[in-house]
Amino acid sequence: AQLVESGGGLVQAGGSLRLSCAASGRTFNTYHVGWFRQAPGKEREFVAATRWSVGSIYNAHYADSVKGRFTISRDNAKSTVYLQMNSLKPEDTAVYYCAADREFTLDASQYIYWGQGTQVTVSS
Repeated sequence: AQLVESGGGLVQAGGSLRLSCAASGRTFNTYHVGWFRQAPGKEREFVAATRWSVGSIYNAHYADSVKGRFTISRDNAKSTVYLQMNSLKPEDTAVYYCAADREFTLDASQYIYWGQGTQVTVSS
């Protein structure tokens, strides 16, 4: 699968952005997808992940730092996964990556397919 992120940008603290992760490949809908981020000088960290099956709130997992503010969702018909980010904070500033794998995990090192990343900058 090839993944392409979009939707990043510059936003003021308290604002919102929606990131998209569009995938190519017929089997994408059977992949689990995660969002990760990496700030300058820091390691890549988990943000959110969703299993390939839709329809259950238990399919979404979030880092504690984004719970209640971010929502991950997917539209299998469009082979796209979204990350709705609300109440953004300056500490959310990072390059955001989506990743896909057939095994569900929150560990970035286990994901095989990665997008190129999209920059999110939150000003105070």
